[in-house]
Parts: sequence; C-alpha cells; structure tokens
Amino acid sequence: MAQALRPNTAGGLFATDGKPHPLQATFLAVTLVLGVTSFISALVDDDLHLLSSWTGLVGILTGAYGQWISETTRERFGLILGLGAAGVGFFLGMAHGGLFGGLVD
Repeated sequence: MAQALRPNTAGGLFATDGKPHPLQATFLAVTLVLGVTSFISALVDDDLHLLSSWTGLVGILTGAYGQWISETTRERFGLILGLGAAGVGFFLGMAHGGLFGGLVD
C-alpha cells in the first residue's frame, strides 16, 4: 500500500510542480493588485477614470507577460482573474474619460 502514502499531485486546478517561481509569482501579485485596483476604482466613481484606465492598462500588460512566462496552472488561473479585472476596469475607465481625459485639450 505504498501508493496510499504518496500525495495526489496528478490533478486539481491548483496543481504545482513543487518548484519556486519567484518571477512568475511577482507578476501574478502585481497583476492581481492592479486588476483589483482598476476594477474597484472604475466602479466607485466616474472621476477616477485616470486611475482605473492606467492601472487597467498596466495590469493587462503585466498579466499578458505573466501568462507568457507562467509555468503552472496555479499561476495561469490567478493571472486570468487579474487580467479579467484589469480589462473590465480599463474599459470602464476608457468609457468614463480615458487615459488623458481632461488633461490634454
């Protein structure tokens, strides 16, 4: 019954390879923070369109690069959540005034 002593790492949504990935984890954290900031600021007030559009744009870019270098499903799952929030925040920020709305005449 040696198989009963081994952990089940073959499946699951959050499967990992057991190795540290500090660069990928950094991109994951930055993308999630930027995505949540963009999403929340876009929903709170229309006047925060500069914050929501810029954080959304940077969140989309960091998430895209993070997806490119990601190695595990755990990283990709978190990056997709951050990318989705950043995308929604970016588009709402663009609808409310854009990247330079009111700054450039």
